[in-house]
Amino acid sequence: MGLQEFWFIAIAVLFTGYFVLEGFDFGVGMLMPLLGRHADAEVGEKRRRAVLNTIGPVWDGNEVWLITAGGALFAAFPEWYATLFAGFYLPLLLILVALILRICAIEYRGKIDDPVWRRRCDLGIGIGSWVPAVLWGVAFANIVGGVAIDENKKVTAGLLDLLGPYALLGGATMALVFALHGAVFIALKTSGDVHEDAVKIAVRLSIPALVVGGGFALWTQLAHGTTWTWILVGVAAASLIAVVVLTAKVREGWAFVFTTVAVIAVVVLMFGSLFPNVMPSTTDPAFSLTVENASSSPYTLKVMTWAAAFMAPVVIGYQAWTYWVFRKRISTAHIPDSIGLSLGRSK
Repeated sequence: MGLQEFWFIAIAVLFTGYFVLEGFDFGVGMLMPLLGRHADAEVGEKRRRAVLNTIGPVWDGNEVWLITAGGALFAAFPEWYATLFAGFYLPLLLILVALILRICAIEYRGKIDDPVWRRRCDLGIGIGSWVPAVLWGVAFANIVGGVAIDENKKVTAGLLDLLGPYALLGGATMALVFALHGAVFIALKTSGDVHEDAVKIAVRLSIPALVVGGGFALWTQLAHGTTWTWILVGVAAASLIAVVVLTAKVREGWAFVFTTVAVIAVVVLMFGSLFPNVMPSTTDPAFSLTVENASSSPYTLKVMTWAAAFMAPVVIGYQAWTYWVFRKRISTAHIPDSIGLSLGRSK
């Protein structure tokens, strides 16, 4: 295996880590309004804070995987980076804006003790969770399925061309699987009423996620897969079936293991179906970007490999330690009264 193939695999691993970790972050943001419903406004607010606190210590660290993946993509495959970001400019810009909105909403939600302020922040968290989840699925489905690329390595497809049936199914798959992943994570990290309601939502989401995700995996395999990627289709389907059974039995620990395996299987299926291309062209296969014609020089890849060998274990070790420190469950009993500043409005 050469350095070009190694860095293709490394980028696949980085995006897989991002979707596994940020996937349940998105799911938490999607489900926070549902799990925060309560007749008593104060109890509802504590429920929402308990849900948000499940990712409070880790969500920003999870986003580092995306930054690292983008940096590795730029350094290892500059032609892929340039074509992707130029051709998918609007979807990627919407993802970026949504992520910034979510970051601001999470960070500033507790700064002001005002129900209107918190509702607006909750809206920002919801938008910043749903939009990236759907658009990442649309983007990766288009990358795997191929787009119109000319001889100058420029994407000539318009926005509507990126919204075909396969791409929209990819967006629906990401959204549903992330919502299920988040529901199981909330059930794993909470106790009391929030835990019980998260389990109920996970049970309701498990079958739609199985049907939609299974359909996307099968379409990907039949249209773009190879012989060995059938294994990934089977792993994804078996994992989602296991989640259906385990959520019904309230075994959230094992259910989370299998939602994680399902996400990994789907992402690896997409990258496995893509290789050796990095962006196939539907205009002419000769215009496709591959691991060979889109990569940096051998010297650049060699320097990157040494840097990654030293830094990756440190980053992964630190993040694992963070999850270990904040491993205990949260309930509304652990949530103190708000100490944010007042805007002078009545509650």
